[in-house]
Amino acid sequence: MNALANKIYSGARISPEEALELFGWDLIELGQAADARRRMIRPGGDVGFIVDRIINYTNICGACCRFCAYHARAGRIEPYEMSMEEILAKVRELVEAGGTQVMLQGGMHPDYGMEKIEAMIRAVREKFPSIYLHSLSPSEIVHISKISGMGIDTVLGRLKQAGLDSVPGASDMLVDRVRAQVSPRKITVGQWREVMRALKKQGMGSSATMTYGLGETLPERIGHLDVVRAIQDETGIIRAFIPWSFSPANTDMAGTVPATGVDYLKIVAIGRIYLDNVPYIQAGWLTEGLKLAQVALAFGANDMGGVLTEEVVVRATGVGTRASVDEFVRLIRDAGRTPVLRDSEYREIRRYS
Repeated sequence: MNALANKIYSGARISPEEALELFGWDLIELGQAADARRRMIRPGGDVGFIVDRIINYTNICGACCRFCAYHARAGRIEPYEMSMEEILAKVRELVEAGGTQVMLQGGMHPDYGMEKIEAMIRAVREKFPSIYLHSLSPSEIVHISKISGMGIDTVLGRLKQAGLDSVPGASDMLVDRVRAQVSPRKITVGQWREVMRALKKQGMGSSATMTYGLGETLPERIGHLDVVRAIQDETGIIRAFIPWSFSPANTDMAGTVPATGVDYLKIVAIGRIYLDNVPYIQAGWLTEGLKLAQVALAFGANDMGGVLTEEVVVRATGVGTRASVDEFVRLIRDAGRTPVLRDSEYREIRRYS
């Protein structure tokens, strides 16, 4: 442990085998090591957040992932498709509330090809030219590519021209064995990499998530982090890493034992230490709750993500955490850090002294 600790505190890159050892560390010592790495990567005590909105414009999704309670075939929520007027009304509400980022997400609708998505992006951009569109997902990009008969580069190029700014790197668990069991109709790890490379080619940014507790092993969790670190070495487009635990209620995996708060803090800390090339680690308040997210700020996290004005997918599993700007400011201050309202590219908008 001392040799590995010295390596971490010196700022050296650790191996997958060394990362696996960290699961056995004392929790406080692990948190201290992660916080030290956080200070090396992003000095100072700023913790950012953004005011944004997720707009799930449909829940008709052919992926039918076992871990999702929101898609129409899950049988718990009636199938729906929003009109363009409804989508624009939701964007308008966000803008009037001072929000700056919209995440348009709809999964793998069998009839939503390039023309449909392109028209949606263009309509939002023309009506609200200042809003930042951090939208869709790698799975949606590959889906559009397949049903439209276009290459991934072409899809992203056209969507960028229509007004898309960046694509969240929604990645679930980047282990093909796990994906074959819980989301066999979604993209493979190789296809996820392909989308990230295409985003780099188009000059577009992204992120990387991690949904753990899907039946993966500890080495597979490190394998996920290794995929993220390697693609970041190659592309440099990942602005943030966002881990969150799987919420099994109301899904086809309802018998799964939920991950604990200790599990979450270990993932945050190990993610911060291993991902030495990713500047921001977001505290997953939506799934973990505000207090645990606050604790995560001492375990390597340095961003709170979005003050979501609307979220429905996680809520479908029974998790109903809500937040506001005032709550974020108070939680960050109480953690001894400085709250900073930011934009989608992590530039400061307002500092709360």
